[in-house]
Amino acid sequence: MMKKPTFKLGLMSLLLSAMFFVACDKNETMQEDLPAVSIDLKTAETETVMDEASDETSVIIEEAYQTVESPNTKSNALERYLPDCVTITKVISENKKSVTVDFGEGCELRNGNFVSGVIIMEYEKNTEVATKTISYSFSNFYFNRKHIEGQGSILRERSNSNGNLQSTKTFNITATWPDNTFANKEGTKVREMIEGHDTKTWGDNVFLISGNWKFTKKNGTILSATVINPLRRELACKFLVSGVIELIKNDNNALLDYGDGSCDDLATININDNGYREIHLSNL
Repeated sequence: MMKKPTFKLGLMSLLLSAMFFVACDKNETMQEDLPAVSIDLKTAETETVMDEASDETSVIIEEAYQTVESPNTKSNALERYLPDCVTITKVISENKKSVTVDFGEGCELRNGNFVSGVIIMEYEKNTEVATKTISYSFSNFYFNRKHIEGQGSILRERSNSNGNLQSTKTFNITATWPDNTFANKEGTKVREMIEGHDTKTWGDNVFLISGNWKFTKKNGTILSATVINPLRRELACKFLVSGVIELIKNDNNALLDYGDGSCDDLATININDNGYREIHLSNL
């Protein structure tokens, strides 16, 4: 007579155990689906890739504009930054120019970055004005095998308060990795040319970059990013060589440091003041 209650208790224990494990599994799944509330190393690495893609497209657009508007300022291939594989086509309407910069199936830029596809530019035909706004978008464009989509504009100033060429870029771009991971970046960057403007060669061109933007990961996590020490871009180097970006998410922050000016693939990240960790940019 005592066996029946024992059986019921055993069955009830099994059911409760099953419910417990299902609940735990469901809770774990829900936690995985929730956006992260902190900043991790992977987030910082993704931000560096977006930085490189954003800055390289700025260079391409500026160089293409120079090629169209001042074709005789750089007389041979060694003086031009854009490689021989690129095809630049312009269409002139009544008051506008449309320019396509086509890298075809892909080729390597002078600094080692690999691009393919098309960048489309449009701006007013009058080149005598002190400022010029260039609108741009992408068509099947890839940067180092990552698919770049989106659009933006660049306001070019022939001379800023320092007497230097300056560009203010607004952008909204999305990068998609081969594994379908993606991230979005939307904001503003100011890019000042501080060296190389008085020579014909591209290899001595140096820029300082400031700005701020919103950075959104695939899972919906949104961070704000602000340049707190100007980013230094030397066109002869594949990577940013110095400068610091601060990433903020809720009460968490991270400092992304591009180094001391050396042309290498190293950057460091310090999350919530817990010490710096090294990032190899060429591995991303």
